[in-house]
Amino acid sequence: MSSDGSRRSAPAHDPISSPPPAASRAQGAALEHASPWPHVEVRGQLAIARKEWLHTNGAGAYASSTIACMHTRRYHGLLVAALDPPRRRHVMLSHVDASVRPLRPQSSPTDRRASWPRWDLAKHQFPGIDPEASSFYLERFDQDPLPRWAYALPGGELEVTLGLVRGENAAVLRYTWSGADQVMLTLRPLLAARHMHQLLRENGGISQKVELRAGAARGEPGAGRDRPSVGEVRVQPNRALPRICFRYQGTFVGSQDWWRRFEYLGEQDRGLDFLEDLWTPGHFETVIGAEPVHLLVAVGALPEDEPEDLLAAASAAIRAEDPGPRRPLLERRLTIAAETFRADAAARPGVIAGYPWFEVWGRDALISLPGLYLVPRKTEGAIRVLRAMIDAMQDGLVPNRLPDAGEPADFHTADATLWLFEAARLLADAVGDTHPFVAGELLGALRDAFEAALRGTRNGIHITADGLFAAGRSGEGAIDGLTWMDARVGGRAVTPRVGCPVELTALWAKGSETLARLARAAGDERLATRAEAAAAAARRAFAARFWCEETRYPYDVISEHATGEGAFRDATVRANAVIAVAVDPACFTPEQASALLERARLELVTPAGVRSLSPADPAYLPRYQGGPDARDSAYHQGTVWPFLLGFYARAAKRYSTLGEHVIPLLHRLVASAASNEIALNHVPEVASGEPPHHPGGCFAQAFSVAELLRVIAWDLPPPDPGGAGAPPR
Repeated sequence: MSSDGSRRSAPAHDPISSPPPAASRAQGAALEHASPWPHVEVRGQLAIARKEWLHTNGAGAYASSTIACMHTRRYHGLLVAALDPPRRRHVMLSHVDASVRPLRPQSSPTDRRASWPRWDLAKHQFPGIDPEASSFYLERFDQDPLPRWAYALPGGELEVTLGLVRGENAAVLRYTWSGADQVMLTLRPLLAARHMHQLLRENGGISQKVELRAGAARGEPGAGRDRPSVGEVRVQPNRALPRICFRYQGTFVGSQDWWRRFEYLGEQDRGLDFLEDLWTPGHFETVIGAEPVHLLVAVGALPEDEPEDLLAAASAAIRAEDPGPRRPLLERRLTIAAETFRADAAARPGVIAGYPWFEVWGRDALISLPGLYLVPRKTEGAIRVLRAMIDAMQDGLVPNRLPDAGEPADFHTADATLWLFEAARLLADAVGDTHPFVAGELLGALRDAFEAALRGTRNGIHITADGLFAAGRSGEGAIDGLTWMDARVGGRAVTPRVGCPVELTALWAKGSETLARLARAAGDERLATRAEAAAAAARRAFAARFWCEETRYPYDVISEHATGEGAFRDATVRANAVIAVAVDPACFTPEQASALLERARLELVTPAGVRSLSPADPAYLPRYQGGPDARDSAYHQGTVWPFLLGFYARAAKRYSTLGEHVIPLLHRLVASAASNEIALNHVPEVASGEPPHHPGGCFAQAFSVAELLRVIAWDLPPPDPGGAGAPPR
């Protein structure tokens, strides 16, 4: 149904019998694997090594690339540091290219002349060069929990392990050789030293000064079997950024130079600039045999601990996230994935909304908080995140985002604050209504938000005379794009939704009920009574105005006034009604809830998630692809969102007409959406609306992981009040 009420026939679709996306079919068997940790048998096939991986440090820094370490994004790098944790992320160390050669020349039976073979392990994409044409030695990749590569070479195997130092902008690379004879290992760091959204080009402004410290004397590296000497190198190629420090074993050979024209084909596919030049200060040479060799890289200053201790601490911190073999495998994988978004080790903790490019977003953090923190029972972490969010509030509003470049908070949103009420309700369920934080800071913030909405605050946010939640303004000086459907093209909102959006009034009604509950527990009966009245008024107005009998589905947005000039009712079938019925079922009759869920099942639900718009609508766009304008145009016009499965599952479990079939359906949908990967063991931001539902957007999205984890841990398993991951009371 389009916004003017005209009907188009929807394509036949039944998510019970629909096949999983093509990407998930290749991963379906992996869900049955006994381990929650990624393992990929590469065996020298570059095509297998194009999937991405992600590793984080608990404070906003991360490392990421393809399995081949052939970067396809400007955001890829081995150390993407958070200079104002968890914000101001910069790609400092892009690559460390490794090569191996024997210590003695070799000769063949047919040619007695000695030669010095060398095996280059790095893979890059350069213009006009097919990376498939050169040898590729990668045998396998594991992330259990640290990323580890095993390269099969003549005479032995080189294993490379990467670990980010917990809470610090530092990385450890460990190299282990399994061959009978020692070999020479050469390591060349390639530096970007720029903000993650930018690209570097060769320029004369870069500082090529290299500072050597004790143990870095240049000479013939390790001719004997003694342990290689340890030295330090410091460089500061970008004077506006901190220096980059290396602690290495062996010898440093200074050879400052530019490596030019790296192609990032993922950026090309997104219609963006995709060429970069990288700078190197030189390379490290060391003899490697039975003992591992380490390269420690840090921004600012090097950690004092030994590399092996740093690796062990990083590994232990991530392994501790695994809830163990008694929990379902998918729950274990999602719980481990959840850790990557929590920047709890930062001085100002926050939730990274999505990797690689999203920042700390208020709406995303609050939607994600139950799955990221409450499912694994990290209530203290949840409190710290909520406290940071409350501290950033202005005029009764939660910020939409805290920009990565360090600019002031952005408040262009109407619903981020409403999600604070939802997060507060679930936290109170977990720790109790009288918990000091709940009854103090959190209740105070909810009170401020409630009063601001009643009197009216920025962005046209106010409560209508009949109790609905209204936001935005049309016409001259328009304020639009205030809900989660906030994409803009040419400066204009694609789905403006000015007026009273369906999910916002449901959130307001439920939030007012939550406020009444917490206020009463704190002894503020007057506030409790007012909040109860607001909830009742919102639900009465919702029942009177939002249901569309013609579509058997709620209106998506209605005008503040039911009649008169400018009055409208938008009958577009979108996913927002699914959010509304999951958040506050009291806004609907059981019959209405069942009807809307049946329509959503047939038109919106897919094996990759829930469509943002029905295919029956003339504005439906089936593919999320192309340049920025094309992608933003499709973003909420049919694109599939995995996180919406959480809301669908909670509502369908209660109101679906499928009876006993609904639980198996929900299990299959969650497993299918979770397996539609871009990055190993992560759930992407979006997928195309039509099969095979190619995944897109951020390769790892916080609320995608969090909502699927919440469903698996709280909504679908049999009740287990004493078990790990049991839902709050």
